[in-house]
Amino acid sequence: MPEQVYLAAAKVGGIYANNTYPAQFIYENLMIQANIIQAAHSTGVQKLLFLGSSCIYPKAVPQPMREEALLTGTLEATNEPYAIAKIAGIKLCESYNRQYGRDYRSVMPTNLYGPGDNYHLANSHVLPAMIRKFHLAKLAQAGDVAGVEADRARYGEIPADILEMIGFDTVDRKISPKTSVTLWGSGTPYREFLHVDDMAAASIFVMELNKAIYDANTSPMLSHINVGYGSDLTIREAALTVAAVVGYQGNIEFDTSKPDGTMKKLMDSRRLEKLGWKASVALRQGLQQAYADYLGTN
Repeated sequence: MPEQVYLAAAKVGGIYANNTYPAQFIYENLMIQANIIQAAHSTGVQKLLFLGSSCIYPKAVPQPMREEALLTGTLEATNEPYAIAKIAGIKLCESYNRQYGRDYRSVMPTNLYGPGDNYHLANSHVLPAMIRKFHLAKLAQAGDVAGVEADRARYGEIPADILEMIGFDTVDRKISPKTSVTLWGSGTPYREFLHVDDMAAASIFVMELNKAIYDANTSPMLSHINVGYGSDLTIREAALTVAAVVGYQGNIEFDTSKPDGTMKKLMDSRRLEKLGWKASVALRQGLQQAYADYLGTN
């Protein structure tokens, strides 16, 4: 029997996936959480760590978002089903603690990125989607048909609108390269990004905290701890950083007919910092590592 369980499994995706598949996002995440937490309890596992999401907080919450903001307002509409599932996961942990004396803890990460990410162009999160779009555009600018086809073989189908964006003709296997990449929204929302290595380190740190210390910094009805990088930047600034790392030198345009989501989602991670942990992987450094992994060169 395991002594500890780290519950990181979830159905996840970006704004398009959340908005397109709300039933799957709420159902599958509720089932994952309920089954694993109950199985851990029924087999006698005393310690469990549940990974939630920054989207648990209300859309109009004061920034940066403190743990106490949970359940104080209306959620952002595009990912409400996912957020409700994650809130349920927190409350499942709290309920097993209260009723059965378990030590089930919860951490709320901000947007994660890094090696091994999901690069599906419709269902991925914002940074891996940018990495792949800019990489494909760079290949197209170089007229690298074989490179585009190798990318499709490795990471899955490239939607027709992306092929059109980079000027790739699938019939004639030719490229008429275009000099612009289009991203969803206005580019003005702010987002905070945390490297997966930092998140893994934070998870172990929180799990290994002495129970008396953990309990002293949480409460039975508010037991989660935020895990963030500590600063944010606009989607436009993030796009420019990704483009620089990838080596894409064309224009970047934003489709304002597409939703932005919440305008700002900065986590207040001071509670975790006071306990002794702080993120260390800078965004450009982390993106360089992620892109090397994407290329298979690291």
